Amino acid sequence: MPSEKKSGTISHIELIAYLLAIWSFLVLFLEPIIEYYTGAYKTIVFITALANLGLLVLTILSRLLSGEVKQSKTIVYFDLAMLILGSLLLSYQAKFVIFFLLIRQTWFIVQFLLFTAFEGKIYKLLMKNPPVSLMLSFAAVILVGTILLMLPASSTEGYITNFIDALFTATSATCVTGLIVVDTGTYYSLFGQIVILLLIQIGGLGIMTISTAFAIMLGQRISLNVQNVMHQVVGETPVIDVFKLLRGTVLVTLLIELIGAMFLFFSFANMMPVAKAIYYSIFHSVSAFCNAGFSLWSGNLVSFVESPLVNFSITFLIILGGLGFAVLIDIYHFFFHHQQVRKLALHSKIVLTATALLIVSGFIGLYIGEYYSSMKGFTVSRRVFSSWFQSVTARTAGFNTIDISLYSSASVLLTVILMFIGASPGSTGGGIKTTTFSVLVLSVLSMLSGKNDLLIFKRKIPQSNAREATTLVTLALAIILTIIFILLLIEPFPFEKILFEAFSAFGTVGLSMGITSQLSYAGKLLITILMYIGRIGPLTLVYAISIRKRQPNFSYAEEKISIG
Repeated sequence: MPSEKKSGTISHIELIAYLLAIWSFLVLFLEPIIEYYTGAYKTIVFITALANLGLLVLTILSRLLSGEVKQSKTIVYFDLAMLILGSLLLSYQAKFVIFFLLIRQTWFIVQFLLFTAFEGKIYKLLMKNPPVSLMLSFAAVILVGTILLMLPASSTEGYITNFIDALFTATSATCVTGLIVVDTGTYYSLFGQIVILLLIQIGGLGIMTISTAFAIMLGQRISLNVQNVMHQVVGETPVIDVFKLLRGTVLVTLLIELIGAMFLFFSFANMMPVAKAIYYSIFHSVSAFCNAGFSLWSGNLVSFVESPLVNFSITFLIILGGLGFAVLIDIYHFFFHHQQVRKLALHSKIVLTATALLIVSGFIGLYIGEYYSSMKGFTVSRRVFSSWFQSVTARTAGFNTIDISLYSSASVLLTVILMFIGASPGSTGGGIKTTTFSVLVLSVLSMLSGKNDLLIFKRKIPQSNAREATTLVTLALAIILTIIFILLLIEPFPFEKILFEAFSAFGTVGLSMGITSQLSYAGKLLITILMYIGRIGPLTLVYAISIRKRQPNFSYAEEKISIG
C-alpha cells in the first residue's frame, strides 16, 4: 500500500507537470497579450520558470523516496541534468528555463503516447513500417519546430511569425537545407536561433538515430526492422550492435563539431567579444558539419572569402559531414585499429573517390565559369578560395562566399548537377547520393566496354543496385520537374532561378539566386515539400506507401524491345 501511495504521488506530480507545461507554452506564445493586459510579463515568466524548477525537484525527490531510482536511473540523471541547466539559465533568462523544461515534458508526453497509451499499440504499429516511422518522425519534429518558431520569444521584435514562414524555416533546419525566407541573424532572437540550431542537430544526426537512442535509454527493445533501417540511415557498416552504432555516431558528430568550433573561434574572436565568438563558432560548426548552410551573418560567409582559416574549417566540416558516418567509422578503423586488416570497405572507397572527383571537377568548372562573372576582378588567391569553397558547398551545404545571383549560366548548370548528386548515404547531406551517381556511371562504362557486370576496385556490384539507382534518379527527376512546372505557372521568376531553387531544395543544399523570400505562400509550400522529400529520400516515400505483395511463382515470356 505505501508503494501504491508513492506511485500515486508521482502520477499526481506528473499530472500537475503536464498542466504546468500547457501554462508555460501559453506564457511563451501569448507574450504580447499578457504584456498588454498585465504589464508584468517578465515577472510572470520568472514565476513560471521557478514553478517548473520546483516541480522538477519534487519529481526527483518522489522517485528517490519511492525507490524507483534503480529502475529508472537514466531518467533521474536526465532530470538532474535539466535541473542544473535550468538553475544556471534562470540567472540569464527565464524564458530558456521554460523552453528546456518544455522539451522535457514534450518528450515524456510522446513517450507516454508511444509506449504506454493504448497498451503500446502505436509504437508497435510504427515499428512494423520503419519508412513510415521515419517520415512521421521528421514531420513531428518539423511541426514542433514550427510552433516554437512562431512564438513571440523566437523573433527579435516579439512578433508571432506567420505559419508558412515558420514551417519553411523549421523544415529547412530539420532537413538541413539552409534556404531562408527571413534573415536568421537579425529576424530571430537568441531563443529562435537556438531552436534552429537544435533542429539542425536533430536533422543532421537523423531522426531515427535520435529516436532509437532515446528508446534504448528508456529500456525499449529495438526490432530487427528498426535495426535494419538504422544501418541504412548511417550507411552500410559491419557493426551489428545498434548501441555501439549509435554511440559511435553521436561521439563522432560531437567531436568533429567541437574541433571545428575551436578552429572557427580563432577567426571569430578577432572581430567580436569572446562569449559571442564561442556561440557563433558552435552555431556555424554544427551548421557546417550537418551540411545545413544556416549562417548568423546577413551576407552568409561573403566577408570571409579570403580567410583561409574559415574557408578550410567550414569546407572540411562539410566534407566530413557529407561522407557519411559509416565511412568516417571505417576510416577511423583503418588508421587506428592496427590489430585488424588495414582495408577500407568498397562503399568507403567509392564514396571517397566520387567525393574527390566531384570536388575537383566543381572547382575547375566554377573557376572557369565564374572567371568573368561573379569572380571578375578577383585576385588569383581569392578565385582559388572561392572556387574551392563553392565546389564543396554546392553539393549539400548551402554556405556561400560569393554572390550566387551573379552566377553565369554555365555555373548554374554545373551547380544544379552537383546539387542533384549531393552527399553520400548515411551522411548529413541530401541529393541522390554519390554512390547512386557512381553506379549510374559504372553502368554506362560497362555498356560502352561491352561488359555485363559492374566492376570497380576488383569487386562486382549487384545488378539490384543498378536497378535501385535508376529508380531513385527517375523518381527524383519526376518529383523535381513536376514541382518546377507548377512553380513556373504560379511564380514570376525566370526559368533559371526557379530551376536552381528547386534543385537546391531537393538536394537540401540551401543555395539560392535570391528568390526564396519573394516566393508566394504556395511557392514556399512547394519548396517545403521538396526539402522534406529530399531529406527522407524518394525511395523511403515509395516504400512507405507501397503495398508489398507476394511474388507469383510463374513468370511471363521474355521479349526484347528497341532502346535508343
